[in-house]
Amino acid sequence: MSAVLVVRPSSLGDVVYALAIVSDIKEHLPGCAVDWVAERAFVPLVRLDARVRHVIAFGLRSWRERPLSTQTWADMRAFRRDVVRERYTAVLNLQEQVKGALVSRLARGTRHGFDRASVREVASTWFDHVHHHAPRPMHFVQRCRVLAAGALGYRVSGPPRWQLRAPRELPIDIGRPHIVALHMSSRADKWWPDERWREALAHFAHAGYAVVLPWGTAAEGERSRAIANGIEHAVVPSQLPLPQVAALLQSAELVVGVDTGLTHLAAALRTPTLAVFTSTDAAQAGVAVTGNGIDLGGNGMVPSVADVIAAGGRLLSTQPRC
Repeated sequence: MSAVLVVRPSSLGDVVYALAIVSDIKEHLPGCAVDWVAERAFVPLVRLDARVRHVIAFGLRSWRERPLSTQTWADMRAFRRDVVRERYTAVLNLQEQVKGALVSRLARGTRHGFDRASVREVASTWFDHVHHHAPRPMHFVQRCRVLAAGALGYRVSGPPRWQLRAPRELPIDIGRPHIVALHMSSRADKWWPDERWREALAHFAHAGYAVVLPWGTAAEGERSRAIANGIEHAVVPSQLPLPQVAALLQSAELVVGVDTGLTHLAAALRTPTLAVFTSTDAAQAGVAVTGNGIDLGGNGMVPSVADVIAAGGRLLSTQPRC
């Protein structure tokens, strides 16, 4: 049986979009196994697609923190053993950075990556055998699909598709249909102002929805509680692991979020998703490409509360859930 190794360790949103190639590969090469290299934090994300055979954990962040630890060296040996265990038909380097190229270099098989005009770090092209052109203005999900298709000899067709399955059981008892608000991003220039969040979420709460504000860090938790304060039916859960957050997103009537990984995950889970862009370009990272969402703003244009309420209302009234 042929097998492909995908190297896309991070970040969350990019891993989500890259996972669309699994459906393409399985459609055109149904007997081909797909393995994946992912940062340890994102291993549970890749495992949401049961068609991925093996997920190889890449612990670069922890290795950097403890470079002299015996556990670090043991983990690195285990990682290398897992990467070289099999000869692959193709190694797809989708990371666009030197760290992804170095991982690809360890693997056995023909290495495919983006060409110099398409990649983020040009030095990463030094380690690939074959280069593929996928222009950077193109949405990242389409760039990944183009590279995989070129490497494996098929043509990209149709919209991107995912088969991600979150746990069925919800991590919290909400008691009514809910909307998830994703205000957090590691980049402050992607944030939507808190006062706009409060006004928009109060509107949805008044319409009878519970509003859930998950969080990942202590600072994000404080901000979730501040935004939720005084809003009827607002819920700030305890810190949740990624699969449980995915369950919360998949069961939501609507997800409203900034340009952050969980927003992209919600759309890939087929949940109606409204992405609120501020500084970044929705054409390259928006959720509309999934067929389940609307993108607002971007490139310095910050959506108004009225824009968000109107777009959210359209998604709530027109998007079928199945």
